[in-house]
Formats: sequence, structure tokens, C-alpha cells
Amino acid sequence: TLALIKPDAYGAGNKDAIIELIKAKGFTIVREREVAYTAELAQTFYEEHRGKPFFDDLTTWISSAPVYAMVLERDNAISAWRELMGPTNSDKARETVPDSVRARFGTDGSQNAVHGSDGHASAEREIGLLF
Repeated sequence: TLALIKPDAYGAGNKDAIIELIKAKGFTIVREREVAYTAELAQTFYEEHRGKPFFDDLTTWISSAPVYAMVLERDNAISAWRELMGPTNSDKARETVPDSVRARFGTDGSQNAVHGSDGHASAEREIGLLF
């Protein structure tokens, strides 16, 4: 699956701590690199959200500073990474899953530290875009 450390967490210097959590949960990082999104790449990456009220803010923010992209492997990688990430809203994550990545490193409801593919098709598409 694809994992991204987004600008809020990456810019705050939390990459190593997040990677420690990933490895502690049995993931292997098979590919990794820093990515600087262009506006065009951001819009393509988040294409499924086009037309939603948050699309412009999301694509502007994700292209505002570098992110750290990783391809993670383990059994049930997609669901395991989504569980480790926690709820999309970091404020909600702090209330309900305080040990999750988003609870620990997310900023707020939209700047939520990390991204993870939501299924096999999106993982293949997203990995293809970034690697």
C-alpha cells in the first residue's frame, strides 16, 4: 500500500517517529522517497475528490511543501495501515484512538499527518503516480 507523510507531519520533523511506528507494526518499507507535488500531480492524485468543497484547499496544501512517500508491505497492508493511521480527522482521532498516527502527529481535521490508499486499485494507481 502507499503511505504518505503529509506536509504538516513531515515539515514538523516527525518522519522518523512515524517510520518507527510503521516498522513496529510489522510493515516493511520497500520503496521510499521525498515528493514535491506540483498542482497538476496533486489534482491527479486526489481526482476522486474533484468537485468536493475541500478539493482546492487539499490540493493547494499537499503541494505547498514536500511529503514523504512509502510503499508498505505486510499481510493485510491496506487495512493494517488504515487502522494505524486512525480516523481521518486528527481531532476525532485524539478522542477515539489516541495512539494512532493521526492522533499523535496530525494538526486538525484536514491537516491529518498521513495518507493511505483505501483499496487495491487506489494503491496501484497512487504508487504508479509517485514511483
